[in-house]
Amino acid sequence: MSYNILVTGGAGYLGSIMVPDLLAAGHKVTVLDNFLFKQTSLNHVCYHPKFSVVKGDIRSAETMAPLLKANDVIIPLAALVGAPMCNIDPIGAATINHDAITMMLKMLSPAQRVLMPTTNSAYGSGAEGNLCSETSPLNPISKYAIDKVAVEKELMEHPNAISFRLATVFGMSPRMRIDLLVNDFTYRAVYDRAVVLFESHFKRNYIHVRDVSRVFQHGLNNFDTLKSQIYNVGLSDANVSKWELCDRIRIQVRDFTFIEAQTGRDPDQRNYIVSNKKIEETGYKPQFSLDAGIAELIKGFTMIRNSVHGNV
Repeated sequence: MSYNILVTGGAGYLGSIMVPDLLAAGHKVTVLDNFLFKQTSLNHVCYHPKFSVVKGDIRSAETMAPLLKANDVIIPLAALVGAPMCNIDPIGAATINHDAITMMLKMLSPAQRVLMPTTNSAYGSGAEGNLCSETSPLNPISKYAIDKVAVEKELMEHPNAISFRLATVFGMSPRMRIDLLVNDFTYRAVYDRAVVLFESHFKRNYIHVRDVSRVFQHGLNNFDTLKSQIYNVGLSDANVSKWELCDRIRIQVRDFTFIEAQTGRDPDQRNYIVSNKKIEETGYKPQFSLDAGIAELIKGFTMIRNSVHGNV
């Protein structure tokens, strides 16, 4: 079955993978994005007759109202993502990550479907070996996670909603983000050959960006079964520490060196092991391993280097 789908923030890291996949599946897709980063990540789908794009702000009721009315399914990706970005612009983070979603939910009819990415960073910093499921207590640390927890609570009051608590995403995308942990460490391995780790024993879970797109397709195709539920989405064999992640990268970048800092503290205090059993029991399985993602990133970083203020 095909749907009319509105993807907010569709030109971002997740959206620029997800939108072509949705079009390939036969859906009509409208993207709303403010193109804050001047990205051209959807150039390759402009030819498609079922693709349309609107430049605008999700905080504008005047912009959102006609778009919401015209679509059956809403995938709200637009956000200021990550703790550092939210700390730089806390007002923007609050209005985009929380207030705009609250407004959107109030404007929807009960019949409209919402599939939304939230975050497993909501689990915060648990005891060592702490296994988190969807029923575990939430302990969000960053403003990003706090706002996502609040939004998820409101989202689940909508009768036709699914929340996907995403693990830390990795992999190449037309709108690339080098700041994500696997991407960042692999980039440093390729170009610096070294990284200094803070609290290297802290663990978290990971998921490939293409598997994020796949879980949204899974949600669309099995909506009646999955709706009104929260699902962790990550690689069950990739609950790894920062040190273990670097070990995995060094297998492919042999001269990569990493050391533990003797002083200092990582501002991101997340530390948890996540169970993805609930989503796996619905028939969803990730296809892209952590090691395959590292190999992909190494190839990608052959083409990408942040060298705006340098000669090489």
